[in-house]
Amino acid sequence: MSARPLGIGPEEDTISYNESKHLAQHKDAAVRAKLAAREDIRPELLCFLAGDVSPEVRQAIAVNARTPAQAGPILAQDKDEAVRRQLAEKVARLTPELSRDQRNKAYGYLVETLDHLARDQVPRVRQILAEALKEEANAPAAVIQRLARDEDTDVAVPVLELSPLLTDLDLLEIIDGGCASGKLRAISRRQGVGEQVSDAIVATADRAAITELLDNKSAQIREETLDHLIDEAVGVPEWHRPLVRRPCLSSGAALKLATFVAASLLTELQARSDLDRETARRVAQTVHRRLHDIQDPGGANGDPASDAVCESEDDALMRALASGDFAMVRGSLALRAGMPEKTIDKIIKSASPKAITTIAWKAGLSMRFATQLQLRMAGIAPQQAINAAGGSGYPLSDEEMDWQLEFFESLSN
Repeated sequence: MSARPLGIGPEEDTISYNESKHLAQHKDAAVRAKLAAREDIRPELLCFLAGDVSPEVRQAIAVNARTPAQAGPILAQDKDEAVRRQLAEKVARLTPELSRDQRNKAYGYLVETLDHLARDQVPRVRQILAEALKEEANAPAAVIQRLARDEDTDVAVPVLELSPLLTDLDLLEIIDGGCASGKLRAISRRQGVGEQVSDAIVATADRAAITELLDNKSAQIREETLDHLIDEAVGVPEWHRPLVRRPCLSSGAALKLATFVAASLLTELQARSDLDRETARRVAQTVHRRLHDIQDPGGANGDPASDAVCESEDDALMRALASGDFAMVRGSLALRAGMPEKTIDKIIKSASPKAITTIAWKAGLSMRFATQLQLRMAGIAPQQAINAAGGSGYPLSDEEMDWQLEFFESLSN
């Protein structure tokens, strides 16, 4: 019997059982591979082809959605990595459907297949499986446990971060057993991390993982643990922003943060709507005291409008400009000028010398600082920048600067 052209898709003509049996033993591997890709041949022939000598044929069987589940354990131990990778992608998609009836024999074969793949010697195969099963509530629990404890971080991370089958006890056991920073960070990102798990993460002293935990608004962190982190955070700048943004800060926590976070974060802290009136007042006092200490470290007295005092107040912000700490400059300007940071940003990005000069004027700073603000933060060319009038004064009228402020504030509304 000669082989006729054999198509792959459902649009092709069907073939008889006898013809498909003959083609399954055809000497040309390409013919057998086309047969293996069809979805209209008998299950026993698909199982037969799962043991074909050609990797191309076995790959087609691994991909075929109609391949019986009992072929899975055979393919999961195939010597060809590509077969196992393609099988991993397919069987993971079948898990929700087959697991609806765990009494089905097919489910038993599926579990066995997944178990083999979860033990595969090639990390990429295990990683494909982990990615496919990471959010699957019907995945076999034993397979998820194995993937979560995988020595390869790329395999474990998707499951550690997203699998709904891992309990807090599982996570505590994994943390206590010692795990890489990448795995700790994945646990820190989980939705609804419990207090005990949070405590365990903090106990590792892994800064990156703790940063992820603080960034995770859904993570439950005990007040005592948060207080401990705030005490430690003085020397850990990367914790400052997530701490300021943590939900439900206690009064004591807010007041502690106000004593050391960067100026750019002080406006956020003051703007929190969950602070009671007394705490908000005390935070504001601390913020203003800090800004005064930063801008006038020598304790200068006198009229703040005088040139000498203005120059003293400029010192800290001049240093921040020179070092590129634009976040501090932006935050300090917002506080001193009583303007939202987004308006400050809009003016800086406009690269308008007049508007940028106006910010410094509104903040009560010197024209010397206004010139440096134009050059360093806004990147205005020296020949286009506005310079002081008469050596130190502002060259624009108050009315002109008021107009600049009103214009940009109207754009921000």
